[in-house]
Amino acid sequence: MKILLTGSTGYIGRRLLPVLVAAGHHVICLVRDQRRFDWEDFTADFLQQVTVIEGDLNQSSDLPSLPSDINAAYYLVHSMSSSNPDFTSLESESAKNFVSLVNQTQAKQIIYLSGIVNDEDLSDHLLSRKNVEGILATAKAPLTVLRAAIIIGSGSASFEIIRDLVEKLPVMIAPKWLKTRCQPIGIRNVIEYLHGVLHKPETYGQTFDIGGTEILTYNQMLYGFARMRGLKRWIITIPLLTPKLSSLWLVFVTSTTYSLARSLVNSMKNEVICHDERIRAIVPTHLLSYEEALRLAFDKISQKNVVSSWKDSISLSTLDRNFLNNTFVPEHGVFTDHRQIEFVGDRTKVIENIWTIGGNRGWYFGNWMWRIRGILDKMVGGVGLRRGRRSDTDLKAGDALDFWRVLVADKPNGRLLLYAEMKLPGEAWLEFKVKENGDKHVLMQTATYRPLGLWGRLYWYSVLPFHGLIFPKMAQRIVTNV
Repeated sequence: MKILLTGSTGYIGRRLLPVLVAAGHHVICLVRDQRRFDWEDFTADFLQQVTVIEGDLNQSSDLPSLPSDINAAYYLVHSMSSSNPDFTSLESESAKNFVSLVNQTQAKQIIYLSGIVNDEDLSDHLLSRKNVEGILATAKAPLTVLRAAIIIGSGSASFEIIRDLVEKLPVMIAPKWLKTRCQPIGIRNVIEYLHGVLHKPETYGQTFDIGGTEILTYNQMLYGFARMRGLKRWIITIPLLTPKLSSLWLVFVTSTTYSLARSLVNSMKNEVICHDERIRAIVPTHLLSYEEALRLAFDKISQKNVVSSWKDSISLSTLDRNFLNNTFVPEHGVFTDHRQIEFVGDRTKVIENIWTIGGNRGWYFGNWMWRIRGILDKMVGGVGLRRGRRSDTDLKAGDALDFWRVLVADKPNGRLLLYAEMKLPGEAWLEFKVKENGDKHVLMQTATYRPLGLWGRLYWYSVLPFHGLIFPKMAQRIVTNV
């Protein structure tokens, strides 16, 4: 079959795409920017089964032409983490444009991954998900809706936030919403269900709740994670934490952003548990328990095989959606800090050092100063340093890297270009290059800053002493720490 897949560069889509191709389908991936597609991750034979088309579902004027012989379409688009206060209108517009696009094809089914919306007093984000269901149902092709609770898997927002809370806080002061019940589901089961309902007439025009084997409170999930990791933790629940305070608390304790924290906290008042289990008969599978899903996630992390991460979502950042256009580093009207070090030895080891920078490894020198900068960034509403990275060893264009975004990750040629997502009165780039120089190699490390007005210039001069301390040592240790 020929299948349309939206969100192929997102957390779910990146994992579903290989499954669809392995099943023999030809997949048309609709993406905003082809440069964010994972070209380097796939073989030539794999890519023969994939067609990548650019188009922005939020812009009706930017909708592409699709092949008419599409058999089914996946809608894996949402704005839960969007910082735009009018996210409901954005999601509605996106869904309407999707319907318009699919109606021009011969699609016999639309599949949508939604959230469990069985409560009456729903949060704004769950209401928006339900509204999208209604819009998609107006399409010519029948709609299949899979409603999930929180998803547990390596790189998922739920998993990473739980991990941050449990591993970093021996004692937690938590809001009363931790007593709300939910039915977590493993990412493996989500992918199995998404694939399993494809081209099954009994799922057409139907809505299914999907969940794991257990109904747990958020409190029980935190304690369960602690037991699995062999950690002793205490959780003190108090009623004084308002939704706003709870959101701020999550921002400073975990790697989440305020927009996502606000959405999560507001949604925690709603029980997200399955009201029926019809899907289990239609798509038989081994459902993972909460602990099994956690163990599988850590297996992927230990194998350095985290396929996708919620942290890489552009909607989580302050970047324009065309951020990859910033691969051109300006040369005029900028301040630069350039370091160049010659070295003799294994070039590939130096490149490996560059490719493992940030995250768990840190920045080679002055990590405490980097952490302070991250805290300051969080305090003014930035992404902060705690966001980390998807993988300890792998980088690709579009990845989040602490408070940077990867623009270029050309490992064979030894070039890594990062663009700052921290709150700045200007724009900043950090570039690493490893070049040949006769019988030696040279590491070139360049920080470029384009100031915005007087405050931008004052900012540069205020941090100049720290740059003079950090950047030379960082470059030297990248070369010598092999």
